[in-house]
Amino acid sequence: MPRFAANLTWLFSEYEFLDRFDAAAECGFEAVEVLMPYDHPAEAIAERLTRTGLTMALINTPSGNSAAGERGLAALAGRTAEFREDIASAAHYAEVTGSLRVHVLAGLAGTKDQRAAETYRDNMAFAADYFGPRGVEVMIEPINGRDIPDYFLQDFDFAVRLIEELARPNLKLQFDIYHRQILRGDVTMALRRLIPLIGHMQIASVPCRNEPDGEELNYPFLFEEIDRLGYEGFVGCEYRPRGGTREGLGWFARYRERTL
Repeated sequence: MPRFAANLTWLFSEYEFLDRFDAAAECGFEAVEVLMPYDHPAEAIAERLTRTGLTMALINTPSGNSAAGERGLAALAGRTAEFREDIASAAHYAEVTGSLRVHVLAGLAGTKDQRAAETYRDNMAFAADYFGPRGVEVMIEPINGRDIPDYFLQDFDFAVRLIEELARPNLKLQFDIYHRQILRGDVTMALRRLIPLIGHMQIASVPCRNEPDGEELNYPFLFEEIDRLGYEGFVGCEYRPRGGTREGLGWFARYRERTL
């Protein structure tokens, strides 16, 4: 079965942030991901990871001015200096926490804005080259515009073309099944076609973004397909629990029992 990572930004929110690591380990997760770890010292996070034996599967780059609603800077023309500062900050957290991957947030910009596209291309090349010698994979993730209106990267084809054009071995696709279903559907065939480019996956039910145990996607089938394709990375559980996190982990318990 896939190797699941608890997204501690979304899961176990009934606990203080650092205590979420302990809760995830107690529930049987072997890895975690955190979207925005920057409000907490990297050393404190590393201590929890060491204590619990968890792997940090993924972090995001800073979002920019979150109070103003920013969702990253990679596609924002004229913000290159800030973007590079954010890359350095993410690299520090990745190094201290042992994060294997960093998702570089694209930001809010017109999806057909040529200047934004050029800025994004140049910034992603810089990010991949910056993280390459550090042994960190850089993720780019198409996100649906219903959840984040005006997000620059909403196109899987654009993402694939960019990865192939830049040809950096550590530049990978973050394949969020929830976003893929909303943007394009055809999840299984996309997985089969894109698996060589995928560095990380994420899951949630569609359309409500709850536990992956119902609604319009057949996750048992998809998990078997992910195994069949030989995917060895982590699958991030980036969903909104319907109630308490622990109470909603029945779906996960079934897969955990198969691996014990």
